[in-house]
Amino acid sequence: VQLVESGGGLVRPGVSLRLSCAASGFAFSGHAMGWARRVPGKGLEWVSGIYSEGSTYYADSVKGRFTISRDNAKNTLFLQMDSLKPEDTAVYYCNAVFPLGPGLRTYWGKGTLVTVSS
Repeated sequence: VQLVESGGGLVRPGVSLRLSCAASGFAFSGHAMGWARRVPGKGLEWVSGIYSEGSTYYADSVKGRFTISRDNAKNTLFLQMDSLKPEDTAVYYCNAVFPLGPGLRTYWGKGTLVTVSS
């Protein structure tokens, strides 16, 4: 399983940014995927998830501003981030969820840094 994020950068408050996650090594279309973020010095925060059939979920902190989507033909996950705020500054990680026995196993990418600052 390989997950490679891209699209991060330094942006001003209020602008938009789109993150991508290129997935390989597994049947992408059949797995739930998601995004999480880590603010420097703080814990990991779940941001958004999308199931294989397309249902989407968002943290309250990003609801209405972020949109998760997937392109199963290109094995790629996206996170469209609009109206960015300084508090969105974090390293964003892509993840893939696999069933493992009675539970789940999550695979993670190495992350892409998003900095929102004026």
